[in-house]
Amino acid sequence: MSVPYASSTSGLAARSEITALLRKFGCESVGFMDVFEERALVLAFRHRGHNIQLKASAKGWAQLYLEQNPWSRARKVNQQQWQQKALDQGMVAVNSILRDWVKGQVTAIECGVLSFEAVFMPYILADDGRPLMEHIERYMGQARLTDARGGADQRERL
Repeated sequence: MSVPYASSTSGLAARSEITALLRKFGCESVGFMDVFEERALVLAFRHRGHNIQLKASAKGWAQLYLEQNPWSRARKVNQQQWQQKALDQGMVAVNSILRDWVKGQVTAIECGVLSFEAVFMPYILADDGRPLMEHIERYMGQARLTDARGGADQRERL
């Protein structure tokens, strides 16, 4: 099984699509920030007075890629270079993943399947500038609940 977005080549096209989608949806502002040290991408936007910010980690994608494409001595690079290559591709892939996620969420809102609040509430910024999800996690006493595959968060292994 191939890893989705492994052949993505540019995050810029995906970012342009996200911006176009959110502008059409009525957002007053849209911005992106690469957080290189964390290997993450931040998407921030403002919609009808709500400031939204979500962070997407390339580490989760890279971990999945490495699980399905493990390093071996037959590779033309050493293990550390192989892991770095996965993280670099993860930074490209996360743009496309966010594009598809935003497109799906905006479509669900426009069709009345979900409300804006149901989709974006975890990412609405509280008065202290942090997303509500951070407050929920802190209240629950956990840094992360679980990863998407149902186990403990694995992103920190890289």
